[in-house]
Amino acid sequence: MSAVQELSALPAAEPRETPAGRPARPRLPLNTFGIAFGLSGLAGTWTAAAAQLGAPRAVGEALWALAAVVWMTTVVRYAARLRSPRDLGEDLRHPVLGPFAALVPTTASLLAAHAAGVGPLRVAATVAVDLAAAAALAFLAWFVADLLTRPRDLAALHGGYLLPSVAASLVAAQSLATVGQRAAAVAALGVGLLFWVLIGAALLARLATGPQVPGGLLPTLAIFSAPPAVAGNAWWAIDGAATPVVHQLLLGTMVALLAPQLFLVRRYLRQPFAIGFWALTFTAAASATYALRLATQAPGSASGAVVGWLVVAAATAVVGTVGVRSLALLRPRPRAAR
Repeated sequence: MSAVQELSALPAAEPRETPAGRPARPRLPLNTFGIAFGLSGLAGTWTAAAAQLGAPRAVGEALWALAAVVWMTTVVRYAARLRSPRDLGEDLRHPVLGPFAALVPTTASLLAAHAAGVGPLRVAATVAVDLAAAAALAFLAWFVADLLTRPRDLAALHGGYLLPSVAASLVAAQSLATVGQRAAAVAALGVGLLFWVLIGAALLARLATGPQVPGGLLPTLAIFSAPPAVAGNAWWAIDGAATPVVHQLLLGTMVALLAPQLFLVRRYLRQPFAIGFWALTFTAAASATYALRLATQAPGSASGAVVGWLVVAAATAVVGTVGVRSLALLRPRPRAAR
C-alpha cells in the first residue's frame, strides 16, 4: 500500500513487538493533534463573541481549558508510544501525516497567547508564545528543506501541507501580536503570506490535475480555504480595524475560498467518519471569528449581531458534530471471529 492510499485515520506505523515480546501499541497518528487545534479555534470564536456580542465568557474559557487538556493529553500519549527517536523521524517524514506535526507548536501558541491575558501568567505565557513560534519556525525550515531535497509523489500533497508553512506562521503572527510583539508578528505574517502563494499554488495544481484525493484525505480540502480568515485574524491582532482595505481584500478572498466548500458538503457526508474530519474544524472556527469581527465593527448594529450569532452557531455546530462523532470512535471495535 502506498503512502497516498493510507487514510489519515490510520496509525503512522504498524505495531511492533516490545523487548518483552508483547505487541507494542501503535503510535498515535499526527493528525490527532487536530482535535486540540480545532477546539482552540472554537474557543477563540467564543472569546471574540464574548467581546463583540456579549456572549457568556465562561463558554470560551471552558473551551480553552478543554483544548489545553486535550493538547497536553495528546502530547503525553504520543510521546509515551515512541520507542526511539527513529519513530519520531519516521512520523515527521511521513508524506501524508508528517505535516500535521506543525499543529503541536501552533496549538501551543494559541493556548499561550490566551493565557497571556491572565495577569500573573503574562510573562510565562509570553515566553511560551516565543518558544512556540521558534519551534514552528524550526519545523518550517526543516519541512521546506525536506521538500527541496526529497522528491515525493505529487499525489501525496494535500491541504495539510499548508499547516507547517502557512497556518503555523499566521497563527504565530496572531499570538505574537497578542502579547505585544508587533514587529515579530508582521514578520511572521509575511512568512505566512509568502508560503500561502507558493504552497497554495502547488496544491491547487496538484488538486486540479489529479489523481483524485483519497477519501480519507478529503476533509483536508477545507484547510485550503483557511488562510484568508487566519491571516485576517492575525492582522486584526496586529492592527485592529484601522486598515479597512486590508480586511476588505481578505474578506473577499475568504468568501471566494469558502464558497466551494458548500459544494463539497455532500462529498464530506458520504465519507466514513474518521479523526481526519477534525481538519474541517479550525477552518470553520477561524472563518467564523473573522466574520464575527468584521460584522460587528459598527457598534449597536442589529444586522451585524445577527450575522455574528449565525456564524458562531455555524462554527459551533461543525466542531460539535465532529466532536460527538469522534466519541463514537472510542468504542472498542468487535473482534473478528476466528
